[in-house]
Amino acid sequence: MSTAFTKCYDPSGAQFGVPTFPWKFAPDGYATRRQLRARGLRPGGQPVAAQVMRRHRGRKAGVQVAYLYREDLAKRVRPMTSRKWGALALAMLARRTCPNCRITYGYCIPTSLGMCVLCAYPTTPVPASDQGGQP
Repeated sequence: MSTAFTKCYDPSGAQFGVPTFPWKFAPDGYATRRQLRARGLRPGGQPVAAQVMRRHRGRKAGVQVAYLYREDLAKRVRPMTSRKWGALALAMLARRTCPNCRITYGYCIPTSLGMCVLCAYPTTPVPASDQGGQP
């Protein structure tokens, strides 16, 4: 058994507080949020039941963790109602509308600018090669 495998194996939860398994070695009956969503389920308020862990050089802690939830306690995803679809459409419209010039664009306004590019940089100089006239 490799040392990376043994550092991530704690089925009793003594070391990490919750049962911990190596990446791709979680027992049946557990799933991540994304796996639950693919099956049309949601955690439904249940606490984290276990976690899977693997070494990751790019992270400060040196490990990457995914939380697992019990599939038997998961609930069905609530369906979208017409009011929810409408609220989502209005929210997306607000993200595409410039607050200064009130123009609606086909993309979301950058949050770093808080307005459209034309309002953020109104006097952008034109390069000499694009002015026409003299070479």
